[in-house]
Amino acid sequence: MKNRPFPERLGYALAGIATVWRSERSFRTQVVFALLANGTTWALRPGWVWVALVLLATALVLALEVLNSALEYLMDQVHPSLAPGIQHAKDAAAGAVLIASCGAVVVGVSMLISL
Repeated sequence: MKNRPFPERLGYALAGIATVWRSERSFRTQVVFALLANGTTWALRPGWVWVALVLLATALVLALEVLNSALEYLMDQVHPSLAPGIQHAKDAAAGAVLIASCGAVVVGVSMLISL
């Protein structure tokens, strides 16, 4: 699978995002929040630095949500039964999404306070 042409690799990435979109309600919820945050930012026109920060924060949350889902799919395939180590890994991945989400909220609140 190495060294495939770019359009093929892009197709794999888009298929992965589509899989997560179809199967993970939390990802769909995060997308809605990202659209609301970016729409609000666009409407308020706070300046390019804030626009970049909000875009980056929302992209990070979505990327971590996709990564969290990928790890869960892999762990469920490798070890379908409930095991403490697997549960800890799933919880840690979910924790990463939570940390990024809190950071995104801080960016948004900071932007609003600065206006």
